[in-house]
Amino acid sequence: MASKFAGRRNLDFLLYEVHDIEGLFSLSYFEDHSRQTCDLAIDTAMKLARNLLYPYFKEMDEREPVFEEGQVKVHPIVKTMMKQWGEGGWLSSSLPFEVGGQQLPVAVHMACSHLFGAANFPATGYSGLTTGAAHLILSHGTDEMKDMYIPKMLAGLWQGTMAMTEPQAGSSLSDLASRATPTGRGYYKIRGQKIFISAGDHDGVENVVHMMLAKIDGGPPGVKGISLFLVPKKRPEADGTLEPNDVTATTVYHKLGYRGCPITQLSFGDGDSCRGYLVGEPHRGLSYMFQMMNEARLGVGMQAASIASAAYYASLEYAAQRLQGRKLSSKDPSLPQVPIIEHPDIRRMLFFQRAITEGSLSLLLQCALYADLARAGDVRDRERYELLLDLLTPVAKSYPSENGILSVSQGLQILGGYGYCREFPLEQYYRDIRIHAIHEGTTGIQGMDLLGRKVMMKSGRALEFFAGEVQKAIGEAEAFEELKPYCTRLQEALEKCRAATMHRLTFAMKGQMEIFLADATLYLELFGILAVAWQWLLQAVAASKGLRDDCSDRNKNFYKGKLHTMKYYFHYEVVKIQGLAARLLESDALMVEMDNSLFDD
Repeated sequence: MASKFAGRRNLDFLLYEVHDIEGLFSLSYFEDHSRQTCDLAIDTAMKLARNLLYPYFKEMDEREPVFEEGQVKVHPIVKTMMKQWGEGGWLSSSLPFEVGGQQLPVAVHMACSHLFGAANFPATGYSGLTTGAAHLILSHGTDEMKDMYIPKMLAGLWQGTMAMTEPQAGSSLSDLASRATPTGRGYYKIRGQKIFISAGDHDGVENVVHMMLAKIDGGPPGVKGISLFLVPKKRPEADGTLEPNDVTATTVYHKLGYRGCPITQLSFGDGDSCRGYLVGEPHRGLSYMFQMMNEARLGVGMQAASIASAAYYASLEYAAQRLQGRKLSSKDPSLPQVPIIEHPDIRRMLFFQRAITEGSLSLLLQCALYADLARAGDVRDRERYELLLDLLTPVAKSYPSENGILSVSQGLQILGGYGYCREFPLEQYYRDIRIHAIHEGTTGIQGMDLLGRKVMMKSGRALEFFAGEVQKAIGEAEAFEELKPYCTRLQEALEKCRAATMHRLTFAMKGQMEIFLADATLYLELFGILAVAWQWLLQAVAASKGLRDDCSDRNKNFYKGKLHTMKYYFHYEVVKIQGLAARLLESDALMVEMDNSLFDD
């Protein structure tokens, strides 16, 4: 195990110097907080991550959940973790005071989540889902639901889940088959199957509360007929007892990674006695669930960035200690070996890891800041922040997920053969991070969401706002001579993105939707590189300001490291936009106008 899994100095830099979250404390919603209270929260999160989560990172992987006699059994430490998350207020840290929350900025909540995920990502599956489900009940549930479920969930005694995916439907929610039959007695009878439900059943809590999508009998076909239901594993009765609710775990999947948290298959209503309670209005379930889905997508991006962070620090520590070979300029075999960090190719891989990890983290905190401003900022600007957050959510989910895989892979490469062995953590990081490009909407789905919906919503206003944010960053960076070449490169990248967008939209205007979206994943990749380049230029501006001020030698090295990583990103990553744009500007239908027989052997 490495001695470090996340950088506290980097978190302070991003929160206070790049994104200036102290500006939030002037808003009435956050006026009870200050940098001091936020620092205290992050310090405490770091201690919890280091003392409780990190020591069980490997053990939870090795002692994965088991399915015995109809019960999913997890590592005993899960109960302790959930209890401490509840008692410490971590499950409700960003929720309002009136529901027992701490009303912290989402940006601070996500910074703490970053520390937890870097220490032990599988453990955070339990807490993140519970917070998301509780927030969904708070937003759309009845007062009775809130009183009965929220206290137990936020105390870490009851688990929350998101029950969407079904065997025959997969990501095609219009094909959901789970049914809800009205009874006229305040509940519906639920029947159906759900698969791939994280933390869907386990003995680390007293009860599990499923936020489940189903169709009411006789409702409209497709996604217009989907409703949202609260379906507990055990029904709370008036006398405080818990009664079985005909919800059964039938399978625990054996996974490549993410083994510390069970993913289950669930059966509802086999005995015709599963009760579900309608959340909100009938047939509007998908719109309600998008709240939890979008929060989860940002959470997935943060988890991926967190794993990439832990892998970066593990490979950095190894590279600084591992002696092998001599500098390429030295031909004398009698000279002592040098640490492999002295070799240029090792440095290239380390800079790739750092550029991906810290660029992703900055983008995620930017999204969190938009969420805070959309909730509590000037009413006149809230739509702007909402649109920016909507636009960037698929990017902030997919960029860390896809590039985090590559980042961890480079870390494993640095360790060489040792990296492939279980005795070193890179092997587990590599397995754990692979799920993020799949769950909460695959990368392909995120690409279609971005190109097919987000760039066109509100007549393209979200895209205009994003371009304005990039232009603003360029304007600030031009005040520093060293950054001017990178301003030019970012401007060129923005123009290539605009040109690719307009070209792809011509197919949509002709009604050629398959051609329009065939390369949506490539568009998402281009957009992600551009968005992270924007974040690196913002970091470069903050670092340049730091160097301009009188600072310690340690801070000077930190700022210089930021500038060098920014340069790496522009010289090695931003150049990839040229190839992606070239493809997106072509007009063929290579992936559409073909016959499947071409795959025949």
